[in-house]
Amino acid sequence: MAERTLQSRIEVKTKFSPPVAGVASFVLPGLGQMIVGQVYRGILLLLAFGSGLGIYVWRIAEIGRREVGFGAKFGKAIDLEPMFFILSLVVLVIVWLLIAYDAYRCVQQGKRGGSGVFLSILAMFFVLGWQISQIDVVRMVREAPDALPPLSKVLWPWKAAIEYDIEKELGDARILATEEGDIPVPNVPLADEPYLIATPTQGELSTQDPDTGELIPGTILTLVGGNFRPNIETAIWWKDPNGNEFQIRQEGQYVSAVTDDQGAFRIEVIMPYRLTPPSAVGPLYHDVFALQTREIGRPKASEALRLTVERMIETIFMGMMATFFGIILSIPVSFLAARNIMGGSRITMGIYFLTRTIMNIIRSIEPLIWALIAVVWVGLGPFAGIVALTIHSIAALTKLYSEAIEGIDPGPIEAVRATGANTLQTIMYGVIPQMISPFISFSIYRWDINVRMSTIIGLVGGGGIGFLLVQYIRLLDYRSAGIAVWFIAVTVAILDYVSAEIRARLI
Repeated sequence: MAERTLQSRIEVKTKFSPPVAGVASFVLPGLGQMIVGQVYRGILLLLAFGSGLGIYVWRIAEIGRREVGFGAKFGKAIDLEPMFFILSLVVLVIVWLLIAYDAYRCVQQGKRGGSGVFLSILAMFFVLGWQISQIDVVRMVREAPDALPPLSKVLWPWKAAIEYDIEKELGDARILATEEGDIPVPNVPLADEPYLIATPTQGELSTQDPDTGELIPGTILTLVGGNFRPNIETAIWWKDPNGNEFQIRQEGQYVSAVTDDQGAFRIEVIMPYRLTPPSAVGPLYHDVFALQTREIGRPKASEALRLTVERMIETIFMGMMATFFGIILSIPVSFLAARNIMGGSRITMGIYFLTRTIMNIIRSIEPLIWALIAVVWVGLGPFAGIVALTIHSIAALTKLYSEAIEGIDPGPIEAVRATGANTLQTIMYGVIPQMISPFISFSIYRWDINVRMSTIIGLVGGGGIGFLLVQYIRLLDYRSAGIAVWFIAVTVAILDYVSAEIRARLI
């Protein structure tokens, strides 16, 4: 143990004194380490400190980009985010001084400096990363109550999974919103049908002050309804001349009335704000109506649930097809990327390096990027997702297969070659029998990955449940989005269990 510790220490023999090395690194971080023989350490420290300083200056220029001159930009940055820029400056100075001390210590103690300077560099990048990534814990805590309602819908969305047939009861009245035109005759109470009487039947819509933007209330309408179902909430809706329907809101709340024991109600509403098209001429008639709905019949799967099941099945088969094509195409390529198979001549080694390079480039590009390219190539839909996942699977499986081939026992290969077998026969009888087990393991693992990735591919138009999920999120339909999230989680868990069972039985 003592011998190993001694070997791990690097003695430094130099003609420079410790203060000289320290001052050199103070002038240029890392220079002191370089002149005393710790070249790689000095270069690393110089690059790390230079990167941190460059990021710091870049953030100042970015935040104060409207100012002229670095001093003005720095002042603007300090005004906007004083804690970050002051703390970052302090950390940069500490790192600078520790680099100088590290060079001093290298000469004084005659060995490589400690790890404290690298810990300070990590702290420097952590502080810079905190600001660049815009972490705001205070805002996260402050706005947590606002996030709870949509999150609760995502976590427990099953109310949206079931729906019923809807029976509607409706009463409406016509309102003239212009000075010209025939004023509608008020409705009269009906004997056995829901009705709605509006008073007056002519008025002005709410408008917006062009200077302040404040809403100027329109005419107040008195609505009297009858023959509705008793003790039921009744929503008040509005329909403009263009056919647009919406529930009236006042003071941020939807307007509704609760009927009495006889099914009647009385409520006052303000005529809502609506934009009148410049091309509109003549009288403009609007409709106000009271609407009651109730669920009837047996429960049935909602449209969101049906679509989620359909897209989840599509997602599973996307992953399966991409894995199948990836396995078929990657197996022959993997032999070209195995050094022990292709090391026979310069030509085969050239093929080896070329194959490795191409596969590394393909694998370095994320499936989402391939999906964007595939959407342009073959259009929106699951086929684009299959193409993207297949391309990435070929590169990933080629790496796994080829490294497994390189790690096989060379004894059987030499034995087969000793019989005079050619390259193809050597692969068939010396390589493939050893590769069946890892090939199966890697293939099942890739299927698992492809199913997981196919849930995300849809975000960029590659089909599957991801496409449905992003649409629900954009529409703020959190319950439907929650159904999709639950199906993704359950499906991935089931497939993980199935793949584990398959591996246990076949390997």
